[in-house]
Amino acid sequence: MKLDNTVSAVITGGASGLGAATARALAAKGVKVALFDLQKDKGEAVAAEIGGVFCEVNVTSDESVIAGFEKARAAHGQERILVCCAGTGAAMKTASRSKQDGSIKHYPADAFNWLIQINLVGTFRCVALSAAGMMTLEPQNEDGERGAIVNTASVAGEDGQMGQVAYAASKAGVIGMTLPIARDLMSEGIRVNTILPGIFETPLMLGAPQQVKDALAASVPFPKRLGKPEEYAGLALTMIENSYFNGEDVRLDGAIRMAPR
Repeated sequence: MKLDNTVSAVITGGASGLGAATARALAAKGVKVALFDLQKDKGEAVAAEIGGVFCEVNVTSDESVIAGFEKARAAHGQERILVCCAGTGAAMKTASRSKQDGSIKHYPADAFNWLIQINLVGTFRCVALSAAGMMTLEPQNEDGERGAIVNTASVAGEDGQMGQVAYAASKAGVIGMTLPIARDLMSEGIRVNTILPGIFETPLMLGAPQQVKDALAASVPFPKRLGKPEEYAGLALTMIENSYFNGEDVRLDGAIRMAPR
C-alpha cells in the first residue's frame, strides 16, 4: 500500500504507547490519522501534534465505536488502515490458596470476561466495522488492494505466565482470528496481520520500579532491553506497506520465551 495524504488511518489505543508511536509514524508519511482512546487529554495532545483527530471511544461498546468511525470518516474520509492497539491487562490465578490462612479463591468469570471483552471482542468489533467500510473503497493498486489491518496480540498469547490466564486467552484469540479474517476478506483486497509484542516500554511498564524493568530487560536474549514503541510502529508500517504481507502473526520480542512466572 502506498502511504500518502490520500490515505487515512484509525488507530485504537492511539493516545499513548504503541498506538501513539504508530500514529506518529503514519502521520510522518502524510497519512491522515484518527485516534480512538478513552484518555481524552493525552489523545487530544497527540492528535494536535500530528494534525489528526481524536475520538473518545470505548471499544467494548458498539455505539461508541460506531460514533468514533463516523467522526473519523467525517474528518478524513473512509480509512484504508486500521491498527488495533487498545487493550489492558490483569493478573490473577485460576484458583489460589492464601499463604496467610489457607483460604481458597478462584478467578471470577465476570473479571475474566471483562478482559476478553476489551482485548478480544473489542478488537474484533473495530475490525469488522472498519472492514465493512473499507469494502466501499475503490482498490488502490493493481493487486486490487482496498485496505490493511494490523492487530496487537502479545507473546503471552503463546507462552502466558502464571496469573495471565485471562490476558493470555484474550491475546491467543486475537492470534487465532488473524488467518480466518484474512481469508474472509481476501476477495475484497483487505489484508490482516497481527503483531505479538514482547516486553515493551509502554506506559504501564514505565511505571514499574527500575529494578523490575532491569530484571525484565536482562531476561531478553538480544538486545537486552525493553522494546521501543517505535520498533512496534516500524513493523506495523511494514505490514501495511508490503502488499504480500497477509494472514501472519509475528513475534517482536528479542527472542524471549516467557518463563512460567
